[in-house]
Formats: sequence, structure tokens, C-alpha cells
Amino acid sequence: MAEKHNPPHHRHSSTPGLTALGKLDPKESEMIMEYFKTQVLLLKDKELLQKTVREEKKLLVENAKLKKDISDLKILLTEKQQKKKAKAAAASKLTAPGSTAALYAPGPNPKPGPVRERDGRRRRGERKGRRERTNSESALEEEPRMDVSRLDLRIGRIVGVRYHPLAGALYVQEVDLGEPAPRTVVSALRHIPKEQLQGRLAVLLCNVRPCRVKGVVSTAMVLCGSAPNAHDNDNDDDAQVEFLEPPTNAVPGDRVTFYDYPGEPDRELSPREKVWEQILPDLQTDSRGVATYRGVGFEVRGKGLCRAPTLTNSSIK
Repeated sequence: MAEKHNPPHHRHSSTPGLTALGKLDPKESEMIMEYFKTQVLLLKDKELLQKTVREEKKLLVENAKLKKDISDLKILLTEKQQKKKAKAAAASKLTAPGSTAALYAPGPNPKPGPVRERDGRRRRGERKGRRERTNSESALEEEPRMDVSRLDLRIGRIVGVRYHPLAGALYVQEVDLGEPAPRTVVSALRHIPKEQLQGRLAVLLCNVRPCRVKGVVSTAMVLCGSAPNAHDNDNDDDAQVEFLEPPTNAVPGDRVTFYDYPGEPDRELSPREKVWEQILPDLQTDSRGVATYRGVGFEVRGKGLCRAPTLTNSSIK
């Protein structure tokens, strides 16, 4: 028996293109790949260009619409201006001298000379009266309050006492008011021994205008209760004087306030207004020795009242 010989099977590649490229020269393969890359880049550029052209066409369309809207608005504005001019011209013709409307228009009723003069004087008087009323009302509105709330009363501690070099009846005191530096105060308290002043608390008026007393500038004023001696009511120099004593737990810098008279004190009392002089007559101690203004006590809020140790129903200076 003759043996059957099967023809040899050849293995075919599934990617004939790559097989063909593999059979090419390497330089030729590289050239073909570069060609494909160039074609891809050209396709991308073409797509980008087409997109740009579409956007440009869209912008042109929108620009044309805007131009048309602007043109329509210009036409509308021109028409309105023409109508306005026409109305103004018609009105001027009607009111022009010699026109029919002007001939029949009601004119002012002439009055005799004396009547016109009386009317003019009456109108001037009315205007003057209105001005005077307005000025008086504004003056009432702007008039500042005149009460004890305008006084800057504070608690101070006397930290230094010396005799005034040029006045035998005066002390020069350094007073701690809770400020960065003590204030210099000149007072006529030489009848009180110097040792009794050192370190004690007092009530001081702090917004007086600084003044020079015998060459020493005083920047505050100590408040005291004052009562004339029984045997000499007319001599102020011989009056009985006592410090107003603050509450025992008060400290330098504490404000003295008045329940019925709220408000912030003036930065500085104006001598021209005489605020202190007008308020002073209403400052006095009551039957218990409490310092008051029109019956309202000198109060350090949350700590207590200021009082004179023994003087009752007396004035405060």
C-alpha cells in the first residue's frame, strides 16, 4: 500500500498588514508611520478649524442682531425727540404775544397801589414771623441740658500734699484719679492739718478748665461740705468745711452718678456757659449728711453714697 503524504500546513498570520510592514525595510516602515502621524495631526487641525469657523459664524450672527437692535433704538429715540420738539413748539405758539390763546388767557388782576403795598408788607411780616418761629424752635431743640450730668465727678486719692510756695492759705495736692499720672489740684484747705489729707479719698470735679493759681496750674477741684459758724454767718473764710467722704470700698477713678440725671459729662466745662455756677446752688447735704443734687444722692454705682461726716442741710462747694 502506498503511503499518503499530507501536504505541509503553512501558518497564516492574523495581521497581514503588520506582516507586510515587517517584511519592509525599517526605514520604509518608519516613513510610513510618520506619514500616518502627520495625517492624524492634519485631521485634528481640520476639526479645530471647523470648530473655530462655526463659533465665528455664531458671533457674526449675534453681532448682526445687536446692530439691528441698536438701529431700532436710535430710530425710536429720534422719533421721541421729534415729538417732544413739536409739543414745545406748539406750546410756545400758544403762549406767544398776539396769539389767540394769549389774548384770551386770564391775566393777573391788577390792584391799586396802596392795596399792593399792604399785601407786600403783610407777606414780609408773615415770612419774618415764620423765620422767628423757626429760629426759636431750633434754639429750643439745640439748647444743651443744664443739670448735674454735665459734671465729671470722680473719686480721687490724695497721694501728695505740699504748701503753696506763694500763698500761705493754699495747699498743692497730687491726686490719683485712676489716670496714667496724678493731677495737680490747688485748694484752700490749710485749716485742715496736712497729715489728715495725705492718703484720703475725696470727690473731685474733673472737667473744669485748667487754671493758674498763684503760678501753679490746677486741673481739678475738691468738693467739700460747707456751713457757716454759728457766731459768724457772714465770713466764708471762717466757715466749717468737711470733705465729702466716698463709700469705703470706692477706688480712684470711680464715677459719681445721679440716678435721675443720666448722661455723659462735658469734656470740659465752658466758662462762657457758667455751668458750674448754675448747678452749684442745687448741691447740698440732706438731713442725713448725704451729698445731693436736687434731692438725688451722689452715688458711686454699686458701692454707695457720698456724704459729709457731720454737716447736714449744708451747701457744697
